[in-house]
Amino acid sequence: MLPVALILIALAAAIHLYVFVLESLRWTRPRTRAVFGVRTAQEAETMRLLAFNQGFYNLFLAIVAAAGVAFTAAGATAPGAALLVAGAGSMVGAGVVLIASDPRLLRAALVQALPPGLGLVALGIHALR
Repeated sequence: MLPVALILIALAAAIHLYVFVLESLRWTRPRTRAVFGVRTAQEAETMRLLAFNQGFYNLFLAIVAAAGVAFTAAGATAPGAALLVAGAGSMVGAGVVLIASDPRLLRAALVQALPPGLGLVALGIHALR
């Protein structure tokens, strides 16, 4: 189950890296605005600094999770597991907050939380063996 956990958490890191790019580097572009439901360029400009900051939160989560994958794959299981749980757990928590804040964001919350959540389940199963 460890390979499954690492693949799912690596996928979650990639998703969060992509969201960083959208929020911090491409926020005002029409396609990015459409992804986030931002209707006008003026609205995007008003939100730009908040999105920039939020994007870096996603980048940091991706880095922690990716570091956990790398440490674990290299055989450093204790620090790897700690990083996996911290990164993936934070991603799941952020997804829960997203759905709690607006139930219409269920799809986005699932994209954010499901891969790391399943990765944590697989990691737990591996740990029980």
